[in-house]
Amino acid sequence: MSKGHAAPVLYAALAERGFFPREELLNIRKINCPLQGHPDMQKVPGVDMSTGSLGQGISTAVGMALAGKLDRKAYRVFALLGDGEIEEGQVWEAAMAAAHYQLDNLIAFIDYNGLQIDGPVTEVMSPEPIEDKFWAFGWHVERINGHSFREIATAVEVAKKVKDQPVIIIADTIKGKGISFMENQVGWHGNAPSREQAAKALAELA
Repeated sequence: MSKGHAAPVLYAALAERGFFPREELLNIRKINCPLQGHPDMQKVPGVDMSTGSLGQGISTAVGMALAGKLDRKAYRVFALLGDGEIEEGQVWEAAMAAAHYQLDNLIAFIDYNGLQIDGPVTEVMSPEPIEDKFWAFGWHVERINGHSFREIATAVEVAKKVKDQPVIIIADTIKGKGISFMENQVGWHGNAPSREQAAKALAELA
């Protein structure tokens, strides 16, 4: 998970898989709790790589994929990036390396909701034309509705058939989708709802 600030969803998945008790989720981002704002591989079971400065996760994924190629292992590496994160130059160095080494065992996703902590990505540092850029860097590109499980599954199956190229799946999403007071609101990028707001949000999602 290169966009490590999305850690709560990772923690929830790990708890469901039994890496630690579900009750521990109630302590996220509290002092002395291992479940901090970015995942820490030294403290959280099931986390393969710590994140902090954005942009570094995809470089790690490239290294893992290259190791798999050199060791003749059959595993695939999946990475999840944020759209604001791809403003980092390190992302493009990693992208160039992945194509150079023909890492067809690497599948990356971009959560493309158009917002980052400082505002719309197109105003902060526009990544467009994002598809053309990845094609130019030697990647195979798929673009999907990131809220459709069917499209996600189909894109992954397509990616598995691509040879000699890494694959980027650009998933168009809506920040806060399904919650009336959160949808497309940049102010919710790093804020937690109050108990009352959480109750309202859960009711709207039910």
